Amino acid sequence: MSDGIRSTFLFALSTWQEGVGRLVDFGDSLTEYSAAQAPGDADARAIAQDFLAVGEELRVALWRYSLMQDPKE
Repeated sequence: MSDGIRSTFLFALSTWQEGVGRLVDFGDSLTEYSAAQAPGDADARAIAQDFLAVGEELRVALWRYSLMQDPKE
């Protein structure tokens, strides 16, 4: 996935130290979720980020495909 658009709003990205800590986190006390003002705001933002991420991937794929085309055609 491209670095410009990330579709990870609804979950936290952990560091490697947090990942190791989760091995012994049997009570699930390390889990954190992103908060929003209204219940639908988080979903709307996550869906928008997903669409932007998919659009970016399609743009990159089409650009790469255009580079592979024979210019004589």
